[in-house]
Amino acid sequence: MTEGAKTEPPTGMPQWDRSLTEGPVEVTIVIPAYNEEKALAKDIQALRAAMEATGRPYEILVVDDGSSDATAEAAVENGARLLRHYSNRGGGAARKTGIRAARAEIVVVIDGDNTYPPHQVPELLEYMNRCDMVVGDRTVEMGTQRALRTFAKRLIRWLASYLTRKKIYDLNSGMRAFRKETAMLYFNILPEGHSWVSTITIAYLASGLTVKYHPIEYYKRTGSSTFRPIADTAAFIGLVFRTVMFFKPLRFFNPVVAALAAAGVYKTVWIDKALGPNRISESSMILLLGALILFALGVLAELQVRLNRRW
Repeated sequence: MTEGAKTEPPTGMPQWDRSLTEGPVEVTIVIPAYNEEKALAKDIQALRAAMEATGRPYEILVVDDGSSDATAEAAVENGARLLRHYSNRGGGAARKTGIRAARAEIVVVIDGDNTYPPHQVPELLEYMNRCDMVVGDRTVEMGTQRALRTFAKRLIRWLASYLTRKKIYDLNSGMRAFRKETAMLYFNILPEGHSWVSTITIAYLASGLTVKYHPIEYYKRTGSSTFRPIADTAAFIGLVFRTVMFFKPLRFFNPVVAALAAAGVYKTVWIDKALGPNRISESSMILLLGALILFALGVLAELQVRLNRRW
């Protein structure tokens, strides 16, 4: 990973205020980018216009995730600070690299593919004095394979809401703001791929942190998407269970225990009576003992989580 040197903007390109990137900064805007040469310049320029209107000192940090096109050049030519991965490691890895290198305590992450509205970044920042994370809640689905995406996202969002017992409006939005110090507490569980944004959302909610959802616009992306409907949906469902297990194990164990116990009691009371008075079949015993064992494992897991909690 290397940091790209800044160059003077090409002739005809608007000048940027260097004091906003070389002095103390209040906000770091991290853009993970992989082969986004066609879209990146537009997003950087729009972010500059939005942030300069606020008067808040900021920096724009592009993490080139092993691109094979001119993504890095587009970042430098538009005045962004540049970090580069030698090879493609995934959007989550790029976000973590950017957050680690952020000079500000408040971090905004936004994709660099023209899908998210840079002009609404200041709106998210307005909530940071009273929230732990502000998530851009997309009002429409504009991605490729829209029907599959919508179904998959609704299924995953419902599952995550059920397990965290929190209303989730947009689980995997690529535009959000948070504090660097808090986010880094979860780096050991945050994946390196697409599921990074979903995992950090669940982690915050399961830890009892305040997550605000703010409606944002959403556009059709520039370039091609790397979303794989079946593989990515299966991976997202798996990560929901793993993340909830990490923070609230009983949320996973309790429904399973309840189902096994109910099946065991029903079989004992209504089916095993055919065997004679005070008789319980082996299958009923297995169901009841299985429920008891899983409940004990869930309690032990919950105690372990609480003993090792550092957030």
